[in-house]
Amino acid sequence: MVPAVLPHMTSTDREDGAYGAWRRWYARVPGWTVTGGAVPLLPAGTAFDALSLPAAAGREVMDRLRPATPVALDGETVHLLVAPGSAGELPGLLDWLEWGPLVPELRGVGEGGHLVAPPPPGLRGPGVASRWLRPPAARGPGRAPVLPGLTRLGDGGAPDLVRLVSVAATACHRLRLGRSGDQPLAFSYSARMLAGTRPRSLMS
Repeated sequence: MVPAVLPHMTSTDREDGAYGAWRRWYARVPGWTVTGGAVPLLPAGTAFDALSLPAAAGREVMDRLRPATPVALDGETVHLLVAPGSAGELPGLLDWLEWGPLVPELRGVGEGGHLVAPPPPGLRGPGVASRWLRPPAARGPGRAPVLPGLTRLGDGGAPDLVRLVSVAATACHRLRLGRSGDQPLAFSYSARMLAGTRPRSLMS
């Protein structure tokens, strides 16, 4: 049974409510604000956006992420945290990468949206199913985590966000093909051409 209060709760925590320790951790470590009442929420659009996709595809994408990129799991959905404004770029990037509507499982959460706040490392609370697969890490006082965005890399390659969307779309499409029982050829370059879409080179 999940306890009604957080472990290690102090008198200050009790005064702040069940999630007071959570709010202070989020304010101190990544510098984010927690809102909500019965369930703590992380508003998107200011400190971060998120790319949301099925958990099976998300776990595959994690292997291609930089280790410092925060990743949350909420039920059967993985949220990859990205720079603010990235959710609004997602439709255009999918079109540019010529995925178009082929990966409806890949969604953006931006301004006006929110994520259920996962418990900080070492804490837990009632009625919250989300958890961190990779929690945000502190970079020092007043320094927010560096999240994937459209900033071009120093090596001249494609921006982090473009690479991430490409990998995430591929994982979602591969998952859909596996669930439908299609042959691997359906994922090939030739099949994409026949379907009216082809993968774009990230270097073009």
